[in-house]
Amino acid sequence: MSQQNPGQPQWGPQQPQAYSQPYGPAPQQPKKSNTGKIVGLGCLGIIVLFIVIGIIASVAGGGDSKDETSKAGSSASDTKKADDKPQEKQKEEEKAPADSPVKIVATPTKFTPSILHDGGEYTSVKVTITNNSEKKIGVNPLYFAITDKSGSKHTAELAVDDNQMNTTDLAPGENMTGVITGKGKFTAAYVTYTDGLLGDSVKGDVK
Repeated sequence: MSQQNPGQPQWGPQQPQAYSQPYGPAPQQPKKSNTGKIVGLGCLGIIVLFIVIGIIASVAGGGDSKDETSKAGSSASDTKKADDKPQEKQKEEEKAPADSPVKIVATPTKFTPSILHDGGEYTSVKVTITNNSEKKIGVNPLYFAITDKSGSKHTAELAVDDNQMNTTDLAPGENMTGVITGKGKFTAAYVTYTDGLLGDSVKGDVK
């Protein structure tokens, strides 16, 4: 057996050394944060809120628009009624009151030229006026007017028809018949009599 020299180094098998990591321990993976999700949900909520507010405002605005349109239509209708009132009032004034003491009866008649006829065209109406009042009334051709079917009024023409209404006074209970003549050719609708030109008007339809 050989003996080892205590002064010689030992070259026997060596234990492997543990691998050292020159850069320190491996970095840990960062944890995922929920902050992004929260921010995203917050933005979405704001957008939805704005959309809801817009829908509510649109509905409210539509309702106001309809109300304004309704009010405008109502105002236009009221204006039209107001415009019609003067015409209706005028027609009512031309009509004889139900209890009028003066009665007018009018019928179409042939125009009979007088010696003063100038050759023009005229339309005559035969009129009977009756005084049922308690006082006398004045009768004069100028107190009469003829309104034709189109609504045009014709004042009485003097001395052109040979059967013209006379100028006189009618006592209570009296009546008179004569002709009232208007210039031109037309179809008479009614005759209006006004006592003294400034009194109440009485109308008689031409039948």
